[in-house]
Amino acid sequence: MPKGSPELTEARREEIINACERLYQTMSFKEITIKEIGNVTSFTRTSIYNYFQTKEEIFLALLQREYELWISSLKEKMEQTMTMTKDEFADMLAHSLEDRAQLLKIMSMNHYDMETGSRPERLAAFKLVYGEAIRTVRSGLDKYFSDMSASEKQDFIYTFFPFMFGIYPYTFVTEKQRTAMEEADVNYVFMTIYEITFNCVKRLLD
Repeated sequence: MPKGSPELTEARREEIINACERLYQTMSFKEITIKEIGNVTSFTRTSIYNYFQTKEEIFLALLQREYELWISSLKEKMEQTMTMTKDEFADMLAHSLEDRAQLLKIMSMNHYDMETGSRPERLAAFKLVYGEAIRTVRSGLDKYFSDMSASEKQDFIYTFFPFMFGIYPYTFVTEKQRTAMEEADVNYVFMTIYEITFNCVKRLLD
């Protein structure tokens, strides 16, 4: 593969994103640095700056990839299914997010930092994919619930997408958080990604 070819550039970008993803399994956003990412790639740390200027850009690219995978799974399911009840649509969305815990984790914890720490062109590329996610869910509402008004569909979108930012913190609780809530006598009901998403979508559709 020739040096500087689009294929090589994309392969190296993917290697950097994959390295970041592996580190994120055991390290926090704050702990991960360009140096740490460089240590687990096949090229030098300084070479990373040819592809990403900040670690925030790397995380944003990882989040973008997670959205693309989510969009693909939704489209595949909707292409295979001509009709859905409200329960079935809620079940589809809940299962689709159940498989994308990393998407929910990144967006809930580091979204603001990623956007402010990325160049405008990187942010614009991400927003294109984010917009496609919104259009994909909206297309499901259009396909399966023709009786919903345009304003009802818009209300669904502008409630469901902000809701997604809170799914991870409510469904992945550390032992320290659990103990603190028990000591504070907080009546907290622990739910799975599927349960909390299904219940939300059902309420929005009813």
